[in-house]
Amino acid sequence: MSPRGVAIPDVRQQLFDAAERILLRAGPSELTGRAVTKEAGCATGLLYNHFSDMDGFLAELFLDRAGKAGAALSALTTLAGTGDVVDNLMSAIETLLTGNLLALAGLAMARPAILSHLGEALSQGTLEIDASERAFAAYLKAEKEHGRIAAEADTESLALALVGAAHQLLLTRGPHAPDLRERIRKVATALTEGVSPRG
Repeated sequence: MSPRGVAIPDVRQQLFDAAERILLRAGPSELTGRAVTKEAGCATGLLYNHFSDMDGFLAELFLDRAGKAGAALSALTTLAGTGDVVDNLMSAIETLLTGNLLALAGLAMARPAILSHLGEALSQGTLEIDASERAFAAYLKAEKEHGRIAAEADTESLALALVGAAHQLLLTRGPHAPDLRERIRKVATALTEGVSPRG
């Protein structure tokens, strides 16, 4: 526990990390202010010194992680024309999984009040719910230009199918399922094989 009156460096990130660990370990029902501060090893009321309420805190967590994942995904199109298409897609999906963004998106759906807190960010354009889908679509379109995806392929629908499948598998199997990545890779392989140019 941190003594009363002693500043904790980067307390927001400490609380965000604690909440993320609880979400992945125990699910959204266990996410309470008391549980988060206990996990973070700090005073019980500290969370409410920095955030208006629990849903506001979770919305800020989502924004923080979405920003980091978005920055990482922006590099995906630079891989077009190099390496293996499925490997490139899996590298980007790994960004979503390790950043726990898919789990957090599920949390936002489970707690609709979080979405109302995200409304301002959505209206200002600082949060783009479909950012990962658009990143995959842009990558697949770039691969189409390199001739590695068929010219007639609907890259936007492919991207939606890939992100949707990853999200569904994460929600139903959990982030620690031993076959999670293997199942997602099978989906990515099936989708891309279906639109590979016929030689």
